[in-house]
Amino acid sequence: MLDSAEAPQESSAASSSLTDGQTLSKESLSHALVLSSSEKEKDVQPDGSEEKLWTTRADGRVRTRIHPTCPQPPYTVHQMFSETLDKYGDLRAIGFKRQGTWEHISYSQYYLLARKAAKGFLKLGLEPAHSVAILGFNSPEWFFSAVGTIFAGGIVTGIYTTSSPEACQHIAHDSRANVIVVDTQKQLEKILKTWKDLPHLKAVVIYGEAPPEKMASVYTMEELMELGDELPEEALDSIINTQQPNQCCVLVYTSGTTGSPKGVMLSQDNITWTARYGSQAGNIQPAEVQQEVVVSYLPLSHIAAQIYDLWTGIQWGAQVCFAEPDALKGSLVNTLREVEPTSHMGVPRVWEKFMEQIQAVAAQSGFIRRKMLLWAMSVTLEQNLTCPGSDLKPFTARLADYLVLAKVRQALGFAKCQKSFYGAAPMTAETQHFFLGLNIPLYAGYGLSETSGPHFMSGPCNYRLYSSGKVVPGCLAKLVNEDAEGIGEICLWGRTIFMGYLNMEDKTREAIDAEGWLHTGDMGRLDTDGFLYITGRLKELIITAGGENVPPVPIEEAVKMELPIVSNAMLIGDQRKFLSMLLTLKCVLDPDTSEPTDSLTEPAVAFCQRVGSKATTVSEIVGTKDEAVYQAIEQGIQSVNRNAAARPYHIQKWAILQRDFSISGGELGPTMKVKRLTVLEKYKDIIDSFYQEQKK
Repeated sequence: MLDSAEAPQESSAASSSLTDGQTLSKESLSHALVLSSSEKEKDVQPDGSEEKLWTTRADGRVRTRIHPTCPQPPYTVHQMFSETLDKYGDLRAIGFKRQGTWEHISYSQYYLLARKAAKGFLKLGLEPAHSVAILGFNSPEWFFSAVGTIFAGGIVTGIYTTSSPEACQHIAHDSRANVIVVDTQKQLEKILKTWKDLPHLKAVVIYGEAPPEKMASVYTMEELMELGDELPEEALDSIINTQQPNQCCVLVYTSGTTGSPKGVMLSQDNITWTARYGSQAGNIQPAEVQQEVVVSYLPLSHIAAQIYDLWTGIQWGAQVCFAEPDALKGSLVNTLREVEPTSHMGVPRVWEKFMEQIQAVAAQSGFIRRKMLLWAMSVTLEQNLTCPGSDLKPFTARLADYLVLAKVRQALGFAKCQKSFYGAAPMTAETQHFFLGLNIPLYAGYGLSETSGPHFMSGPCNYRLYSSGKVVPGCLAKLVNEDAEGIGEICLWGRTIFMGYLNMEDKTREAIDAEGWLHTGDMGRLDTDGFLYITGRLKELIITAGGENVPPVPIEEAVKMELPIVSNAMLIGDQRKFLSMLLTLKCVLDPDTSEPTDSLTEPAVAFCQRVGSKATTVSEIVGTKDEAVYQAIEQGIQSVNRNAAARPYHIQKWAILQRDFSISGGELGPTMKVKRLTVLEKYKDIIDSFYQEQKK
């Protein structure tokens, strides 16, 4: 734990290396505190008399969703940061590695860097309600560029680093980006290719690498900060003072899994309210109780990572440490071991990769060590399934944890981790059970970009296996068009709900009804205690030619549970006479590109050996239609069919694809969600063959 008394001395040296020796004016810090008190005096309650609950204009205002369940007065991002300065100014805010050494920045320095960036953006011509788009891996520069954009009256717009030049151009144009911040030459080139089609773009700022040559309107981060010094503090203060909680400050573009990307407009109140109350539901602690330490590595252009890393960090004075850009290619575990986070979030695929790594190490261990791990995990899983949340653990469970599991958690970097979260996509029961066996319960959240992230949350005091938790305090939820089993479309209301889709009135009216309820398109049920269980998407609901409504997710999860060799299972059958399925096999990812290779993972090879196959690659299995593997998969499918609710739910045909789904292949979005429409189009011939044969 950080001793706050020693933080200022350590972090001042570190920050100078980040900003190349620039001085951070204490005068501007004291200025901020004066500004903070004047902000508190002004009436932050927006006059909502003429305002609707939604808008599609970047400069629009909305009526704040004040309700008896969430009566807290709204406040701005600057007000949130000012309160943090008062309480946590000397604490470490940001950790980052330079030349192999960890360096740190305090909250006071973080605030000053954000102000410098804000003034720099204004000098480059940032206009009100226009955006600064950020195209780069998570870094201190991402953070203070984002905060600085809002201070300057602009709108932060993240762009996925995997985006094509055309996708970057679409987002930059739609958000009217005046400035784009990039981290590498590779990302700069994407913007240079399409700059001529970006009428609002005035400048690009690059921070990770120096540009190869001096280019007009391309600046380094150091040059941006120097430009900021030319603008008086009072000029920035006057902009901050006019800001209201009901104006847009963040744009999050949906990943396009169900159509073209939409710009989700989030207000200052959306951000500050969710950072405070959404995180409380997950038991995130304020720094005066315990300074949370988190590792930032998931794309900040996604709302879950942005709320969890950036805005919640500021709200509670957390220490955020940045992973290396190749985190998801293998270096994440090293960072976790060095940082030892108290709280960690991953999408399901990240947790699956941890699981596969542990299984691979176990497979290569000696007989006794492997047996010890299996014993410890089975004892612990049984305890956690039968007595979840109980602090009174039997001697064998405590012994298993002390002798074996604590060492595994330490090897993962989770020795001090008290809360582990997942979201953005469904997680298999197999993965949840695996981590329960390691004494790492995985807490789910449920929400969308349109709910500023979490609207339901699980946590140590709020956990039920397979559930997405309970509604966040102050938020409302209801199910509409419920069926006999209590499953209906999930509709949400509260301070988390977005302002509207930028420039998309039809889509906004489609999403938000006349009473202001957001229709999510997700199907779920609520148990008697208010825990939410997701069952699938309304638009993904398969309606067979016989009129049967089939939710695909439970069937897909059952297949993956039954067949541990299967990586992805996608159910087909909309407007068809019967159900079929596409399968991919678990394969090793290329460490440099994260592309699926032909080699099977250790658990997949072990599955093959158990069923009598010597195959070690996908091509061996698919190319020869390996009899042992195909027969085992057929038996697994038949087992799932036997447990199905009715015959129309049976999978009658299936095929194994030659390559696992991937982002580059187009089957997965940036958060690893399956893009069903893309898969249907890409594998149309295989799918058609299922049904052509039936006609003969």
